[in-house]
Amino acid sequence: MKKISLLFFLVMSAISFSQEYEVTGKVIDETTKEPLEASTVYAESIQDSTMVSYTISDQTGNFVLDLNSAQEKLNLFITYNGYTPVKKVITLSKKSIALGEIALALQAEQLEGVSVVGERVPIKISKDTLEFNANSFKTRPDANVEDVLKKLPGVEVDTDGKITVNGKEVNKVLVNGQVFFSDDPKVATKSLPKEIIDKIQISDTKSKTQEFTGDDGDGETKTINITIKKDKNKGYMGRASLGYGTDERYQVNGLLNYFKDKERISFIASSNNINNAGFSFDEIYDMVGNTRGGYDIANSNGLINNYGRGITTSSTIGASYANAQKDAYELSANYFFAYSDSYNDQKTSRENLLPEGSFFTNSVSRFDGSTNSNSGSADLEFDIDETLRVSIEPSLNVTRANSMDTSNTTSTNVDGELSNSNDVQTLDDGLQRNFSNSLNIIKKLDTLGKFVRVTFSNNNSKNENESNFQSTREIFGDDASVESVNQFTTTNNRNDTYEIGVSYRQPLGNKFFLDFGYGYEDMKQRNENDVLDFNENTSSYDNFNDALSTDFEFSNTQQTPSLGIRRDGEKWRWRVGADYALTDINNDDYLHQGTFERSYENLLLNASSSYRFNQNMRFRINYRTNIQVPSVGQLQPVININNPLNIRQGNPDLDVSKTHRLSLNFNNYNWRERTGLFLYAGGEIQDDKVVSVTTTDENFLRTTTFTNVNGNYNAYLGFGYSKQIKKDTTYTVKLNFHPNINYNKDVSFNNGQELISKRFSVSPRISTTFNYLELVEIEPGYNISYNNTKYNIDRFDDIEFISHTASLRTTTYWPGNVVWGNDINYNYNGNVSDDFDKDALFWNMSLGYQFFKKKATFKVLAYDLLNQNNNVSRSTGADYIQDYQSTVLTQYFMASFSYKFDQFGGKAPGRGRR
Repeated sequence: MKKISLLFFLVMSAISFSQEYEVTGKVIDETTKEPLEASTVYAESIQDSTMVSYTISDQTGNFVLDLNSAQEKLNLFITYNGYTPVKKVITLSKKSIALGEIALALQAEQLEGVSVVGERVPIKISKDTLEFNANSFKTRPDANVEDVLKKLPGVEVDTDGKITVNGKEVNKVLVNGQVFFSDDPKVATKSLPKEIIDKIQISDTKSKTQEFTGDDGDGETKTINITIKKDKNKGYMGRASLGYGTDERYQVNGLLNYFKDKERISFIASSNNINNAGFSFDEIYDMVGNTRGGYDIANSNGLINNYGRGITTSSTIGASYANAQKDAYELSANYFFAYSDSYNDQKTSRENLLPEGSFFTNSVSRFDGSTNSNSGSADLEFDIDETLRVSIEPSLNVTRANSMDTSNTTSTNVDGELSNSNDVQTLDDGLQRNFSNSLNIIKKLDTLGKFVRVTFSNNNSKNENESNFQSTREIFGDDASVESVNQFTTTNNRNDTYEIGVSYRQPLGNKFFLDFGYGYEDMKQRNENDVLDFNENTSSYDNFNDALSTDFEFSNTQQTPSLGIRRDGEKWRWRVGADYALTDINNDDYLHQGTFERSYENLLLNASSSYRFNQNMRFRINYRTNIQVPSVGQLQPVININNPLNIRQGNPDLDVSKTHRLSLNFNNYNWRERTGLFLYAGGEIQDDKVVSVTTTDENFLRTTTFTNVNGNYNAYLGFGYSKQIKKDTTYTVKLNFHPNINYNKDVSFNNGQELISKRFSVSPRISTTFNYLELVEIEPGYNISYNNTKYNIDRFDDIEFISHTASLRTTTYWPGNVVWGNDINYNYNGNVSDDFDKDALFWNMSLGYQFFKKKATFKVLAYDLLNQNNNVSRSTGADYIQDYQSTVLTQYFMASFSYKFDQFGGKAPGRGRR
């Protein structure tokens, strides 16, 4: 009780006696008197060097530093990369403190005192990189990298671990410049503890060519690089967790990392039956299936396959190695073995829209499947000299999969009268092998930007499968009939793709460059499908079905010469280019009259431009055209009866589709106000889009082929606004508002009539995070989605519905070593039919206790506390409205134990200094 009273007194004292101050000034170069944009200005406590506040100077070198402190004096530091920092002691005797011009001198040599100050700078801004000092941002002692990222201005981390920086998604997280175990960013952010992190660097994601030549990234995605503290970069770090609960639910995870400067060896293992295909050591929200927390390393490597359905049991084990030597080589490699099995029961209700009426299909199905997979990959990069770099990226995956799928589908008219039914059972047993590799050679020809690049890549895959297909289709009414199919199919498919490319850049003078390129791609697909009907006389599958079997070789060859001109300025960058795509496709059919040849020529234009107003504000516009060649299934005139209620057949006269895409982006972050704003808009128009042409007879049996059509397009518009409010070290509030609008027009054909649907949706979302003294964190959020679909046929009613999603996440780290977490989600699906649950309240709760200096955690978890979890959704298309519900993980309770162990620099943490 005394501790509570003392805590309350200290908090109230901090709030009562803290006062607000404003410090202003202008940072200039001592010699040239030019303003220094993006200088870092920050204040620290004199007693313990705790950071109080910081800001960044603007284009004119001016800064405004807002302070909230009860102290009389503070240390003020003014820093700029390459300049000697200035330190001042400021006395907080008046509300506004004007410092005037502050001149910084070029740093002639690295002084010890300067180095110490540099280590404490909270944020640095260079040309294209933000660098944050992890120690400058207060978190709880047992925090991981994700917890630190949540504290950084302009950075957002959602409940699934997805990271965005001022609206741009982070697609890569590196550790000391190297990939950490997999390409999934959450592997590093959820497993690495804050205590070993030195700096967090954020920059635009770059290709290998851009990295080597020094070009800027495109700015569409971001990369985070985490640097390890020097005294923590030799040693090991491990995590282990074990949980078991009701309904025999379990989860076991283990992770071990060994660091030695640039060398890293990692091992990881996991087994669970709660839909968590990855690994999580989150001490609050882990072990809750795939709704929260786990990073999906297995899925990202193609190891776990639950077919997007039901409940999955999975086990994975893997190892990773990374090493590098500056100006010599950089390499990483990994290997995984994984096993998974899954099952799913699902129910689907669909209204099919026809020009002359509607009919309904209802389906129930059961799926069981399992996979086991071996996967290995490597990324090898060699600097032969300072002008020549060679990189190789091989990857191999072998997967064995088997499954059983059963379903019953019925069709009824608007009066509920049964028209047809279909029972299907499919058994599959297959083996897939895939090998891919890419070779990239870049040679700099001078220091002005001239270079030549040669690339080669291949992708070789083979699919061997045995399948048993049985179906019974029954038609009711005047044309009553029953038709049964019992077939055994052996499949042997190969796909071999080879690409080679050459590009050359010629400087034209200051900032201007001319790019030449040539690409050649050759793809060959061999498909052998032997369909054998069951022979009742011999009780075996020995009747070869010529009509449904396939034996063909499909090839697609594409040559693409390209030309472009670009300007790479400090603020304004643009590029204009053109590709001339010559495409030849050829199909040799050895069973049917499906042999054909086609040639296409397309001029593809592309252009982009970006303007950087200052270090924080950028505008970008991008235009691109591309083509898509129809698939073999869309081209080949072979009957497909996998769904006896909808028989499909290709059209060999299809043309290629061309898509025109336009996108605009604007990003801005105000360091003084801690506000971020990003706007985005864009759309695409599709010429000759391949669409379905469906004909439905009086028994509601459908036949589908394909054709090209114009008039399909979509457009989108949205913006995001964020605001961070921080009062000393007492509390932090982050606000986010993110509305977006989408509009789509789809054109298709149904029973010989053109069917046009126009869909409009608006989805605003608001969320906030409130953190109080690192003891309480509250994260509420709300999203509403309005959807409206209109049709060109007057008989069709407009489809209009509203869906709601509300969430509340609370975490408390008080008293002492107790951690209490709640994760509540409410979903309401408007306009879902009465056969499905419209809403559900999903609540996960955990209560944990940390001991052994917070290295160990014992936790009790309640998953789906109210037992309301469901998987209901509604979707609309050009000619249908569909409701869907499937198997989901339901209520269970689990007890778990997790332990962290670390040793760096030859000593265990807490046993003295290095």
